Amino acid sequence: MSDLSAIQKRIEELRQKLNYHNYRYYVLDSPEISDEEYDNAMRELKQLEKQHLQFLTPDSPTQRVGATPLEAFGVVEHPLPLLSLGNAFVTEDLFAWHTRTLKLLGVEQFDMVCEHKMDGLAIALTYVNGQFTTGATRGDGFRGENITQNLRTIRSIPLSVSKDAPSRFEVRGEVYLPKVGFRKLNKEREEEGLPLFANPRNAAAGSVRQLDPRITVKRPLDIYIYMLGYAEGKAVPSTHWETMEYLRSLGFKINPNNKRVNRIEEAEAYYQTWTQKRESLPYEADGVVVKTDLLEYHNFLGDVGREPRWAIAYKFPAIQGTTRLKEIGISVGRTGTLNPYAILEPVQIGGVTIERAALHNEDDIRRKDIRESDWVYIQRAGDVIPDVVGPIVSKRTGKEKEFSLLEKIYDKEKSRPVCPVCGGEVVKPEGEVMYYCSNAACPAQVQGRIELFVSRGAMDIRGIGERLIALFLRKGFVKDASDLYTLYKEHGKLVNLEKLGEKSADNILKAIEKSKKQSLPRLINALGIRHVGEETANLLVEHFKNLDELGSASREKLMTVPSIGPKIADSIVAFFHEERNKEILKKLREADVWPEQVTLKAENLPLSGQEFVVTGTLKAFSREIAHEKIKALGGTVKDNVTKNTAYLVVGEDPGENKIIRAHALGTEQLNEEKFIAILGQKN
Repeated sequence: MSDLSAIQKRIEELRQKLNYHNYRYYVLDSPEISDEEYDNAMRELKQLEKQHLQFLTPDSPTQRVGATPLEAFGVVEHPLPLLSLGNAFVTEDLFAWHTRTLKLLGVEQFDMVCEHKMDGLAIALTYVNGQFTTGATRGDGFRGENITQNLRTIRSIPLSVSKDAPSRFEVRGEVYLPKVGFRKLNKEREEEGLPLFANPRNAAAGSVRQLDPRITVKRPLDIYIYMLGYAEGKAVPSTHWETMEYLRSLGFKINPNNKRVNRIEEAEAYYQTWTQKRESLPYEADGVVVKTDLLEYHNFLGDVGREPRWAIAYKFPAIQGTTRLKEIGISVGRTGTLNPYAILEPVQIGGVTIERAALHNEDDIRRKDIRESDWVYIQRAGDVIPDVVGPIVSKRTGKEKEFSLLEKIYDKEKSRPVCPVCGGEVVKPEGEVMYYCSNAACPAQVQGRIELFVSRGAMDIRGIGERLIALFLRKGFVKDASDLYTLYKEHGKLVNLEKLGEKSADNILKAIEKSKKQSLPRLINALGIRHVGEETANLLVEHFKNLDELGSASREKLMTVPSIGPKIADSIVAFFHEERNKEILKKLREADVWPEQVTLKAENLPLSGQEFVVTGTLKAFSREIAHEKIKALGGTVKDNVTKNTAYLVVGEDPGENKIIRAHALGTEQLNEEKFIAILGQKN
């Protein structure tokens, strides 16, 4: 791009692209590209304008913070601009910001505050004489939408604060929708046939920008305050960290994961920690914000190009992206369900190449209007299978093809739909959305059932995974899960399997033998009864002490168990009457895999009435086994620390929120050694 006209043309292309996507993101709440694609375009434009200042114009997207506010809400002028942050994408960017700041300040070191960059909607809250008076969106940074009435519906925003507050002040924060609330909201919209939100950020933005506050109040929005905008009539602390503590004392919600550091290496370590742990957060975060702590430095450093010099956003690797859906394939699950999945043009998301993604079922595909050859929005979260969020309708060319599952699996020679794996008959039970392969011996179903049987939440047979199960089936060593307990007869053949060896074979056989001691709830879960998972299995063993009692229970008796309705009861009865399952149960009994549930009155157990929360990784046993040991002694296990929690068991890499909460409530914390000691004393 040595030719100036070519450079100018590229700048204009980038501006048009960014303006278009700004409009779709901020005004329509309907993005077409991922954050990473947007950030890359903005970064390129900034670099070109920096190198060629003659092409920099006031209307460039780099000189704006957001998009034009919606006039329907009324407009609020921001006394101080709500600026967006400059971005760091790699460690070198963060260290370069730190070096520049040191030089500008003329110091050798300065304290910093590290915070999560919340993925929500930035807002400003104004208080006058202790009363919440105005709430506004960021808008274009200088003028925002007046959404006061909607913000009043968010319970974590105080409508009044103590008299210790300044006479007039503004706080800035991020309104967000917790992950649990997001899933619930999308499920409700799905049931109502409404378009689904692409992510929690869009859901939060769409919720607070409803013209009717009665809609907003129904959505579980929350907020974290991240800075003080300005204050009049009272002196405030001189550092950002102390200011946040002061605002917390006034009743504002401050993120407990914030951390003050004095070296840039500590900020980098904070970023790396949360890059690994981001999926454990109850909210979406797309990076870490690093700020100079001394507020005097904020004033001195000022802004550049509509971005403050005193802070930087260090972005997490992307977990969302866009690509083309080439084709919709069909897989078969362990219960025989025919499951559509997306075959994609490869796309890099968060450092991982994605070529397949989940599509759930045909009704969901139709509801989202996803078609073959569509450009689609992909979301990846941790190790979870990537999900197709929805199509990018504006990119359609007319060549896209609507999906029909029956057309995909129709066999012209047999004149009927067949299973794509075994060719068996396909059925669709009345009242259900899924199609099923009716052949219980379908190889895909058998593979899936064995995978469930050996999984951690079931019999927990370590060392046996998807690849090895497929190999066992192919070699004829097993035909179903019960055959795992006869594998010792094949020891010599196991040793000679590809890449297994004698030591690995011995370890697998030991794990199989150890699994015979698993509890009754685990075995019930491992059997793969439709609609019966871990929670239902635990309910069942409170009423049936072994598989004999459960298998002989009538539909009516099963329905006397709390939470067991007709669908689950019918499924359990059908499972135990199926000849194939009777044979599997017979072989499990012969292998001495037939646990009894020992039931004692809770009040007679040593941990009766004591509530536990377990966080982090334990060395001696898995968290699931820890839960079982607590319950076996009469204790209860919860996910979150409350005033009723007796003990917080802390393993390696624990959740910081739980520890902070335990400190605040005075909850006793146990390391693994003390926890095991308590279990031993009570046995």
